Amino acid sequence: MAIFSVYIVNKAGGLIFQYDNYAPKTEVEKTFSYPLDLVLKVHDEKIVVAFGQRDGIRVGHAVLAVNGLDAVGRTLPDGRDVLAVINNPDSYPLNLRFGRPRLSSNEKLMLASMFHSLYAIGSQLSPELKSTGIEVLETDTFKLHCYQTLTGTKFMVLCEPRQAGMDALLRKVYELYADYALKNPFYSLEMPIRCELFDQNLKAALEAAEKVGTAGPGI
Repeated sequence: MAIFSVYIVNKAGGLIFQYDNYAPKTEVEKTFSYPLDLVLKVHDEKIVVAFGQRDGIRVGHAVLAVNGLDAVGRTLPDGRDVLAVINNPDSYPLNLRFGRPRLSSNEKLMLASMFHSLYAIGSQLSPELKSTGIEVLETDTFKLHCYQTLTGTKFMVLCEPRQAGMDALLRKVYELYADYALKNPFYSLEMPIRCELFDQNLKAALEAAEKVGTAGPGI
């Protein structure tokens, strides 16, 4: 089992902490001859597959590397444009690595803000009075667990669907936040958390939670 990431969002909907713990292996690397039998397009400053699927490469996957050079958006570290290299017959044979697009810092901020809004909408739509809002959001490939404190700070954990012990983990993260962030005289409330002790203890808590293992069938 695996815990993918942890988010902490302040009461205004701003992302004040994010940690990627584990990313599922979805990358595919292959050597291609000219012409490339995949249709690529620019989407959100990334080069993604628009049409054609083969050998584990799927529509929506992004070009992550060209000939071993990691792509930074649309460009390579030497300044060359990724699409220009791919469209140049002289570049072939060409080794390309595809995978899920990596989230940028701005995209993570946007997603945190969106969930903050969904949480508020969920609280208002609930038929129950004083609803706590969205506590669990479940999909086929992951679960999102959320715990909101009395002050409005949200702690979120993304994990595999059958990962157990997430309620205890969320409260542990809250405890670490209170001990290492709020008690730090150099930390300003609602500001991004930059505390080495918090980071170290969070990693230890995630490792301990992952050892809990899977939940039983149907849970």
